[in-house]
Amino acid sequence: MTAHLTISVQALGRTQPLLPDWSLPLPPNFTSNGESLTLREVIRRVVCEQVRAFGARQRDQRFVRVLTERNIAEGVQGGRVIPGGHDLNQPVDEDAAVVTAWQAFGDGLYLVILDGEEQRELDRQVWLAPDSRLIFVRLTFLAGA
Repeated sequence: MTAHLTISVQALGRTQPLLPDWSLPLPPNFTSNGESLTLREVIRRVVCEQVRAFGARQRDQRFVRVLTERNIAEGVQGGRVIPGGHDLNQPVDEDAAVVTAWQAFGDGLYLVILDGEEQRELDRQVWLAPDSRLIFVRLTFLAGA
């Protein structure tokens, strides 16, 4: 059985998550005792997976789909009906995205909480277990007059 890391994305001051939870498979050599990685490596793995998922969504939108009434109703409820047939061609440089994520963490734009403990250093060792939960919390700053 493959172990997974559950990932949540939240924003400060919001009760609802920004995205539905998703999971990231842990490496095949993962043991039930956990795996020690740096937070930097964990963030890299999450960003790379999201870049690949973004590319897959772009490829899927190239094809025109036949929409059912249910698809249309769900789209209307979500505020956007997407029939497909779009060639967005938005290439993403995976390495640049990783560096941007590391920089944003260093700049304090988001928090990382792993298994209930805030992580503050990119190069600190963290331990992942088969039931680990990683939470990214986007910080929203107030602009005053």
